[in-house]
Amino acid sequence: MSILDRTTLIGIAHAERERLGRTIQYTPPAAWDADSVCAGWRNRDIVAHLAAQDTAAAQLVGDEPAEEFDMFREANGGELWVNGFNEWAIKVRDERPTRQLIADWGRAAETFLELCTRLDDDEWRTKRVDWVAGSIGVRYLVQSRTIEWWIHGEDLREGAGLEPNYQHWPVYLTNDLAIRMLPFSLGQAGLSFPGRSVQVELEGIGGGTWHWGLAPRETPAADKKADAYIAGRATAFALVAARRHPAETFLDEGELVVGGDEELALTLLQHLRAFVE
Repeated sequence: MSILDRTTLIGIAHAERERLGRTIQYTPPAAWDADSVCAGWRNRDIVAHLAAQDTAAAQLVGDEPAEEFDMFREANGGELWVNGFNEWAIKVRDERPTRQLIADWGRAAETFLELCTRLDDDEWRTKRVDWVAGSIGVRYLVQSRTIEWWIHGEDLREGAGLEPNYQHWPVYLTNDLAIRMLPFSLGQAGLSFPGRSVQVELEGIGGGTWHWGLAPRETPAADKKADAYIAGRATAFALVAARRHPAETFLDEGELVVGGDEELALTLLQHLRAFVE
């Protein structure tokens, strides 16, 4: 599968930003200072994290320096790494009122999407920015931010005692990016499977079919038989990709199944992720 066209992708992003806004609106005031489902974070820290990242995204797409990225690098010997920045960004916002964190996030997310809308077609196809883990195309940054809004929206819902609210497109985008990232995610663990591929067939909300190469810049031929197979419920796959549940939970329950080279398929599920850590 290919990434969605620009109009569709930005439309999905706008809808997910609004949906997260409604989740925030319905979160009980007493829940903000309570522990979240993200270890070591309160529910308000989730919004602080999103405010920091979406502010940086808006600045970079607008061809401005990402001020907090630069501040973090300056304080850490020129280095920038994801988890370190996330913890630092939450800490520097620790004294800000929750209402301000929410306003900061909403403003940054809207600015980011507005700037992406202003790009001409060539810029949309080719523009890249220096994100936390390296250079990324703007269209994939939009997909990545949409995924973050969905994942953390579900975190907030769980932390606030609200029911899950799964929707097709954010779940689909989560699955899509996690599959696209497999060569990178495997490489981070020192693994590579040149010439090999996986077929993923997911059903239900967020479902779709993918045939993906497992080494960087490798695309399997149309007539190539996949070496490993993963199938099942798309929401289960997305929760594994979001690192919210281990694959074993859904394998034991039959919501995910593997085939072909089963050892390879299980390795892929072990390292599956829709974001850089």
